[in-house]
Amino acid sequence: MKTLIILLALLLPAAAGSQVKFDDWFTPQTLRFDYIRAGNDRTNEIFFQELKKEPAWSGNKKSCIDPFEYGHYRYILFDSASGKMIYSRGYNTLYDEWQSTPEAKTLNRGLYETVVTPYPKKSVRLELHERGAGGIMKKQFELYINPDNMYINREAPSKYPVTKVIDNGDPLEKVDIVFLPDGYTKDEMERFLSDSKEYAQYLLDCSPFKENKTKFNFWAVQAPSDESGVDNPGTGAWKNSIVNSGYYSLDVERYLMTYDIRSVRNLAGATPYDNIVIISNSDKYGGGAIYNYYTSIPNRNNDGPYLIVHEFGHHFCALGDEYYTSQVSVDDYYKLNLEPYEANLTTLVNFDGKWKYMMDKNTPIPTPSTPEYKDKLGVFEGGGYVAKGVYRPKQDCTMKSRTYNNFCPVCAKALIEMINYYTGDK
Repeated sequence: MKTLIILLALLLPAAAGSQVKFDDWFTPQTLRFDYIRAGNDRTNEIFFQELKKEPAWSGNKKSCIDPFEYGHYRYILFDSASGKMIYSRGYNTLYDEWQSTPEAKTLNRGLYETVVTPYPKKSVRLELHERGAGGIMKKQFELYINPDNMYINREAPSKYPVTKVIDNGDPLEKVDIVFLPDGYTKDEMERFLSDSKEYAQYLLDCSPFKENKTKFNFWAVQAPSDESGVDNPGTGAWKNSIVNSGYYSLDVERYLMTYDIRSVRNLAGATPYDNIVIISNSDKYGGGAIYNYYTSIPNRNNDGPYLIVHEFGHHFCALGDEYYTSQVSVDDYYKLNLEPYEANLTTLVNFDGKWKYMMDKNTPIPTPSTPEYKDKLGVFEGGGYVAKGVYRPKQDCTMKSRTYNNFCPVCAKALIEMINYYTGDK
């Protein structure tokens, strides 16, 4: 025991020294890196587009290094002189989903992508990493950035009116969610503000957000579209909307998304934000979300309360879909010989690292979907779009069925951990 205490005493100062002090490395603005990711089902390459300086950073200053293992991709900033890692985040994009579609087997394609970091005070090296074979992150791209470079775009954000829907304090200490409109004309902006307030309340009335509601700020950017509504190729409807959302993304009717992430970021940059929610002016069921990227939902749908919390679960902390009977765009998205990074899915490859410790020790693994275990935390087969080989924590959850205020304990824990990450709470 004495030896262990001595070792811990030696290690603690090193661990403390490795922590990144935000004000030593960053200013409270945003650095945005825009690029094209292009390839097919087997390959992808990164092509630089531009760097942009935006006026506000709202992320947590206490945790610059991402403590989670979520996401298909990761971006990292290193100090150029010392090589010290000073910022990191995991994320997903539409591209990694597209790579698993039939189209990617026959077509080369490029998609616009962006990542954002706090604005560095000194020269940095930006690296983009991809989760490769075996689930291991590997460097794919690097770029050295001088923050004083005159070619960094410093254009002011679009000057649309911004409304603070719910104000709970300093953006650096809160989870800041910005609502962006799509398919609302100038005459429909009041409807957009009403929809924003409604969706903010849906989120805050649902556990575990309800118990943490004072940790959230909500903003709304009043950016009108030329036409009312969004694209629906299935009905031949093509609308001139401001961020170009549409149904049938990746050839799935209900998948309401946009490939125009540049326009999305340009609008969001008008205000401090951590998370983006696009509200489309449509009564058709649909939506979607991408981890650490954006959430997309329609405004006039009876399933609105479910849609905002389910899709935001994907976006906010990479919760996986637990259903396995609905049409999806991807084929074999989860490799059964690898443990998914999503907190609420397992292939049992490394279940000890998932929610096993939260379970009753007498609950069998796998757990039968019988009345005896209806309300029990277990390991139920079916999830991640397949009926066999992928398991979920409960028989039902908001990530499985169209139910509201029904996150299982595993999903709730992941959501709370991410809330605390953004706010700097333990």
